[in-house]
Amino acid sequence: MKTITILIPAYNEEAVIVPMYERLKTVCATLPDYAFQFLFVNDGSSDDTIKKIKQFKQVDQRVQYVDLSRNFGKEIAMLAGFDHAAGDATIIIDADLQQPPELFSEMLEWWEAGYDDVYAIRKAREGETWFKKWASKKYYQLLQKIAKEKIYPQAGDFRLLDKKCVQALITLREQERYTKGMYGWIGFKKKEIAYVAEPRGAGESKWKFSELVKLALDGITSYSTVPLKIWSIIGFVISFFAFAYLLFELVKTLLFGIETAGYASIIAGVLFIGGIQLISLGVIGEYLGRVFIETKERPLYFIQEYSEEKEEEEEEKNQKQSHAD
Repeated sequence: MKTITILIPAYNEEAVIVPMYERLKTVCATLPDYAFQFLFVNDGSSDDTIKKIKQFKQVDQRVQYVDLSRNFGKEIAMLAGFDHAAGDATIIIDADLQQPPELFSEMLEWWEAGYDDVYAIRKAREGETWFKKWASKKYYQLLQKIAKEKIYPQAGDFRLLDKKCVQALITLREQERYTKGMYGWIGFKKKEIAYVAEPRGAGESKWKFSELVKLALDGITSYSTVPLKIWSIIGFVISFFAFAYLLFELVKTLLFGIETAGYASIIAGVLFIGGIQLISLGVIGEYLGRVFIETKERPLYFIQEYSEEKEEEEEEKNQKQSHAD
């Protein structure tokens, strides 16, 4: 019997974690040909999320959990899950019930047919504003045009990954992670399926606007150097016109003498060039900052508690006690 790890990153999801777990149990009960592991990654929740997960563990040995020492973000939480996923395949699903677990059976069918990465795309989004839908669509269009690797629009983290895909992702230990780009970078045989994203089961979205902007910048800077090239071209064009204008003024001065007029145009030109330089330095700084972070080579996360490690310690303790008796 093949083992399937269900990876659920969770951050402050106490309001929805119980119905999520119950729905997972119901769906997995309809798939008796597989052994399931429910691997929860608690991403430093400040509510009772980990407490409820531990309650699941007490009555269901399929439940495992990795409790991170603080909130590292979803990208790192997923990596922690990959590091501890022991199944022949891993299915990633959010804890908010926007992604239907009922899609597991179709994912497994395509996996058995030979596909290594069965990813689900959102053909509709319920409960989201038109602006968020529009911004998401335009962002992925832009990213696809400038990125070297293939980016799959509307395809999030809801997917089934064969063990070899998980092992490949584990080898990528980048600090500034953009896993959606990594799925395309590692390759392997992919299959697309579709679903309708449901409204959150309970609670509120943990994604703030600033975090979405950061994720978008990570996607662009991690998989494309186009912004650097754009500003190189802009700098060259501005330098060309500035040099041409300098020659024009030089010839004009030699022929007609020096004029005192033009203070406003000079100030405007200086401010314009200064603004362009600051913007270009900001773009370069984004890349340089990422290089600086990577050179530190810090561990990506720390674990407060790992359920299976705790069980192994208790089992070893019991064995020592039995030998002593």
